[in-house]
Formats: sequence, structure tokens, C-alpha cells
Amino acid sequence: GEIAVLSDVHHLGRYDTLLLDMDGTLLDLAFDNYFWRELIPRVYARRQNITQAAALQTIYELYTDREGTLDWYCLDYWARELSLDLGELKAASSQRIRFLPGARDFLLMARRSGKRVVLVTNAHPLTLAIKRDVTGLHFFIDEFVSSHELGSPKEQQRFWHALQRRLNFDPASTLFVDDSLPVVQAA
Repeated sequence: GEIAVLSDVHHLGRYDTLLLDMDGTLLDLAFDNYFWRELIPRVYARRQNITQAAALQTIYELYTDREGTLDWYCLDYWARELSLDLGELKAASSQRIRFLPGARDFLLMARRSGKRVVLVTNAHPLTLAIKRDVTGLHFFIDEFVSSHELGSPKEQQRFWHALQRRLNFDPASTLFVDDSLPVVQAA
């Protein structure tokens, strides 16, 4: 919704820096929903020789236990927990990665406006690399920051202090766009 509201460059006039979330803000969550809610349970069920319903229950209990932590977003953590090659599975299903309607045009407009555009995500660096390559995000974004690099998820204020030290942005002239209320509140 925010991207449509900000589709006119004049709305960005007072901002020097744009901090943009990736999943659910620029990119459609359909890929992530498919990956974590359909593909992983199906592959896990087959590998464990259990029903998909049993796999879903087990995996959702594991997910719930880690929600809000850096592990929740970590491919390495889940690869160990589930004994699956998640990088390979992500790459194999990457054709499902898509921009949200209007997001690509917004990024093009932001790029042309001369603003500093920084993608700030909880996504694991491998996930970020796959999505960047599939979508061409690197043509629109000046800098990419994964919460894994800073040691805290965006839901924690420690992340924002570390991001401020790293990017040295002026909060008064910075626009942050995200689809998660807990993240916005932490910021």
C-alpha cells in the first residue's frame, strides 16, 4: 500500500535516504509463503516419511518457538533443524519471486531522484542474494543490509542502533517503509 502512496517523486522531496524492506514491501510474499508453508513441509514429510499434516505441525511448532529471533530468518539454522538443503530449494523455486505491483516503478523513480536507497531486510544473506539476482534489485538499490550482518533482527532496537552506526543516516531526512508493525515500532 505504501508504494502506491509514494508513487510521485514530489512526496520524496524532503527525504535524502530511503530505507526499504524487501519481503512484503517490494517483493510479493507469495514466494516466501509457498516456500515455508508448502514446499518445506512437503519435502520434510517425504524425507521423514511422515504425512504432510504431521510435518506441518512439527515445523510450525519449531517456527513458533523461534519467531522474533534472528534464527527465525536464518537459512543455516533451519537447514540444521530440518536437515534440508534450503539454499538449493530456494534456488530451485526462485522463478516464483516477483515484485509487488508498482514496486519496480517506485524503485526506478527513487533511483532517478538521486536519493540514497538502502534495502534493509531480515532475510538471510543467501536469500537476499537469490532475490537480488532474480529481480535485479541491485540496479535500483545503493546498499543492502541483512539483519544477519548486524546480529539482531529488525524487531529489536539493537538492530536500529547498529544500522545507524553503519549507515550514518539522518533520521529527520530518512523515510523507512516496512510491512511489519513490530519492526516499525522498533525503528
